[in-house]
Amino acid sequence: MILLMIILLVVGVAFTTFGYFIYFKEKYNLINGFESDYKSGRKSESYAKKVGLVEFMIGIILVVVGFCMFIIK
Repeated sequence: MILLMIILLVVGVAFTTFGYFIYFKEKYNLINGFESDYKSGRKSESYAKKVGLVEFMIGIILVVVGFCMFIIK
C-alpha cells in the first residue's frame, strides 16, 4: 500500500509538472514530435494546450488520490 501511494505521488507530481510547463509556460517541445507537426500544419497550438491541460489535471488527480491514501491509512 505504501509503494502504491509513493508511485501515485511521484507520477502525479511528474504529470503536474509537465502539464504546467506545457499549458502555462508554453514549452511545446515537451510534446514528442510537436514542433515538426506544427510546422507542417498537422497539429495546432490548441492541440498542445489541450495536451498540457489534460496532463495537468491527471497529475492533480493522482496527487490528491495519493494524499487521500496517506490520510486514510
